Amino acid sequence: MKLVIGRDDLARAAVEATGAERLAVKPVHRASKSFVNDQAVDLAELAIVTLLQAVAHGRPVVLLPVTALGRYQHQTLVTMGELTVGDIEGRSAGVRSWSQTTGVWMRGFLTEQYGVDLRKVAWTTYEGAHVDGARDPGFVTRAPEGAKLQADFLEGRLDFGIMGNELPDDDRIRTAVPDAREAAAEWSRANGFAPVNHVLAVTEQAAREHSGAVCAAYDAMRKAVESLPRGTEPVDMNPVGFAAMRGVVARAAAYALEQGVLPRPVEFDELVDASCAALGVPPARLGG
Repeated sequence: MKLVIGRDDLARAAVEATGAERLAVKPVHRASKSFVNDQAVDLAELAIVTLLQAVAHGRPVVLLPVTALGRYQHQTLVTMGELTVGDIEGRSAGVRSWSQTTGVWMRGFLTEQYGVDLRKVAWTTYEGAHVDGARDPGFVTRAPEGAKLQADFLEGRLDFGIMGNELPDDDRIRTAVPDAREAAAEWSRANGFAPVNHVLAVTEQAAREHSGAVCAAYDAMRKAVESLPRGTEPVDMNPVGFAAMRGVVARAAAYALEQGVLPRPVEFDELVDASCAALGVPPARLGG
């Protein structure tokens, strides 16, 4: 088997348990397009929204319920000057891709917590989705070829930006949500989970042909995650297993559907059934 996992602890655990070959792809999302469209590797770390889009578009990949990256997201809506989240309607906002998981979470908070009508924001995107055939909603504008989100934001062509790892280092930048970390912690406390960004996924073919190895990788990665210090956050930031991931994945799927990221609903039980059928195991085998 071949795998692409960005987190070193998870990658080591999977390789030691299976003897799989780890491919060096950095950042890890560069492998997403070839994984979901061409099944270029057997097991991959994947943004949760990319997985949901892949399933909705009929790609033969299934969830392996391990969180590779969980983090707060309220801080990812940024601005300069005196604007706040309450000013976003009637203003311009940019996000790298409409299907970017960070953007899906943040827009979900905008509608759910702050009453924002997403159609009253002038949205600009800079890249398409990883899944071939996925399209942006009609109310979203694609930036001209060669345009960059960071430059448009810093040079004042955008009032707001949604940025995670690509956030520029500039002292003028402010979070648009007041006390963003506290707001994020409170949202997570109220919902019983924190946003999940990256999970593990496996191709249906690899799941069928290497079920034992995939399950061994799951066991090893689960052990690696469970050995991490818990920290002081109000919820588990790295859930593993179907039961632990049900609420957060279902919420991501609901947000993605509402925002036109998915062409159809993707229910969590659909993900569970597909994984178990491909691996030939009951849900309990994967923390179900």
